[in-house]
Amino acid sequence: MNDEKLVHIRNVHKTYRNGPEELTILKGVNLDVDSGSKVAITGESGSGKSTLLNLIGGLDVPSEGSIHVSGLRVDTATEHELTEFRNKRIGFIFQFHYLLKDLTAAENVMMPAYMGGIQRKHAIEKAEDLLSQVNLWQRKDFYPSQLSGGERQRVAVARALMNEPDIILADEPTGNLDERHSAMVADLLFDLAEKAHAGLFIVTHDKSLSNRADLRFCLKMGVLES
Repeated sequence: MNDEKLVHIRNVHKTYRNGPEELTILKGVNLDVDSGSKVAITGESGSGKSTLLNLIGGLDVPSEGSIHVSGLRVDTATEHELTEFRNKRIGFIFQFHYLLKDLTAAENVMMPAYMGGIQRKHAIEKAEDLLSQVNLWQRKDFYPSQLSGGERQRVAVARALMNEPDIILADEPTGNLDERHSAMVADLLFDLAEKAHAGLFIVTHDKSLSNRADLRFCLKMGVLES
């Protein structure tokens, strides 16, 4: 393995079993990505895009092959190693944002740091600074139900950056937004990832979003094509 690579994937297969039936999602995926790279992965629904993202983030394990991310071999890591890895090195952004409805915007953003042992006072201060960067400081005490879809997704972007991750994994981050808010979230993602020197992986159907990436790949029938 090249230790300088942020992501190093070799011969990854993923097969799901449902009783006697098998469904192969990924077929021999190989991928090398340098630190700080911005990567877009496109493909039809069901092509394995989200599965690949989940494998990189340690949310799933491959049926075959190896995955190294930020120096950790993810596919053989212990649950303790994976918990620390996901909390400290990975920032997740999902299509449906998954904010906690009973927490304010600032409390949602601070959660990764607070769960990592940072004192609440310091975690809140950093969360409010991140909300300023996504132009939501004035909404810091609002609950998700009081925010628009675009605002909720901007809170999710801030939350993903809370622990200064090595890599941000974004699964259809603009999928539920209108054109104006999609452009706003896209600008934030790329600008903040660049500022944080973080790698960025985006799964998207949005060509205008994928065209901004340094590296573009398409998954077809489980095969990753550049």
